[in-house]
Amino acid sequence: MTKRYAWMAIALGVAALPACGGEAPKPAPPAAAPAPAPPPEPRVKVYVTNEASGDLTVINADTQEAIGTFPLGKRPRGIKASPDGKSLFVALSGSPNAGPGVDPKTLPPPDRNADGIGEIDTATYKVKRIIHAGNDPEQLAVSADGARLYVANEDAAQVSVVDIASGNVIATAKIGDEPEGVTIRPDGQVVYVTSEDEGAVYAIDTGTNKVLKKVPVGHRPRSIGFLPDGSRAFVSLENDGAIAVVDAQAHKFLHLIQLTGEGKTPKSRPMGVLVPPDGSTVFVTTGSFGRLFFVNPAEKKATGASIEVGARPWGLGLMPDGKTIYTANGPSNDVSVVDLATKTVTKKIPVGTRPWGIAIVSRQ
Repeated sequence: MTKRYAWMAIALGVAALPACGGEAPKPAPPAAAPAPAPPPEPRVKVYVTNEASGDLTVINADTQEAIGTFPLGKRPRGIKASPDGKSLFVALSGSPNAGPGVDPKTLPPPDRNADGIGEIDTATYKVKRIIHAGNDPEQLAVSADGARLYVANEDAAQVSVVDIASGNVIATAKIGDEPEGVTIRPDGQVVYVTSEDEGAVYAIDTGTNKVLKKVPVGHRPRSIGFLPDGSRAFVSLENDGAIAVVDAQAHKFLHLIQLTGEGKTPKSRPMGVLVPPDGSTVFVTTGSFGRLFFVNPAEKKATGASIEVGARPWGLGLMPDGKTIYTANGPSNDVSVVDLATKTVTKKIPVGTRPWGIAIVSRQ
């Protein structure tokens, strides 16, 4: 290339070709974009059993969004987390769904192969095993050391005691018909079980697995909560619109706390009961009445206004910081998020069909 043409090429912004006539070097390919970082693991997860769709919805409590819904089995209802937070225990039942007063003869036969306690991995949401723990389990409790399950067998009118490590039933205790609520007293020495049909709570010694006492409490008892010191138990009475207060040391009925609604004529229908670690309040869901009540155990009465939370709220769960509570609303297939400072529903999260129970697990 002559000097004249080389200078023209430079002036036009064109690189001069090599004198030997070789090709110009190719540009380097662009660097690959870095892979997106996975979303952070939620600090707290909310697990919801869906009775009609037979599955488990998992909610990220940090974002208040559902992570997904995962298969479980037939009619998952009661749910509890293991003390280490690595497993969930869910009551599964092959008995047909029937309301109060339905003649069992009109229903299809139960599928006893579907009865059991599903143990679910809280990280993968997969069923690790099915523990066969008697007919038609509805609710259950886990001992503080993670060694035992106490399971209410609704159709069998008994409680099954399960060794978790082996999955074997090691004892049963015969109680009244339609047992449902199961809660262990905080000291671990006694478990209370409600009998809907008999209107009573049965106190069972966890050392001997024998019934200590039957405590009449009222009509259609559902769930139980204890004060942290184990001095009192609070039992929801669906058909009385009240909470029964029981001396949980002497196993003796003390009195009722009536729950009445603001301007609503139907009787409240107490269902789920939750007592926080500080024992300052007893939270009560009220089924078809649709409200969440706040009971002051020291004043022996409901305090402040109850709040509308959703359609037939039942199961409920409290965040570890005590600031937020969740309620499972069956007919509307959602979970309400309640801010306890303002006593308002801040969000409703869609879940599966007929949500029933709630368990909350913090990341260890």
